[in-house]
Amino acid sequence: MRGWIIPPEQNSAFVASMEEVLDVYKRPYDETRPVVCMDESPKQLISSTRKSIEMGKGRESRVDYEYVRHGMVNIFMANEPLKGKRMVEITRFKKKQDWAKFIKRIADELYPDVEKITLVMDNFKTHDPSALYETFQPEEAKRIWDRFEFVYTPKHGSWLNMAEIEPS
Repeated sequence: MRGWIIPPEQNSAFVASMEEVLDVYKRPYDETRPVVCMDESPKQLISSTRKSIEMGKGRESRVDYEYVRHGMVNIFMANEPLKGKRMVEITRFKKKQDWAKFIKRIADELYPDVEKITLVMDNFKTHDPSALYETFQPEEAKRIWDRFEFVYTPKHGSWLNMAEIEPS
């Protein structure tokens, strides 16, 4: 492994967390304990200001890169790499409550009958059990939380999350 990938001031913590994620990825497929990767990404909503000129005989297409910005949205992505299963949800914001509702959908809609869902994700501040308790009643928050085994990618190592490449 090249040294620049691991932050020099936290090699041991990074490697320990990286090894945990890689060990999860090495698990054999178990339909009762699916390994799911989750990520979110903000996206601009834009439209072109001018129509492109199509390519013609002896002429390249012409595209004007000027655009109008129509705000932002957040894209949540969950995928199960070994099954090819995915879920996408677009939200207006990237708040704790949005994450909590997405996690509930994963548990209740994608995997209602499994024993435990292993969820690989980065350690963003909204990915916390408190989000469930801020969004749902305590009994519901605990029910959802108990459905998951959370595995966090190391700080500066979100590239270890297979869902990171999905939105692009």
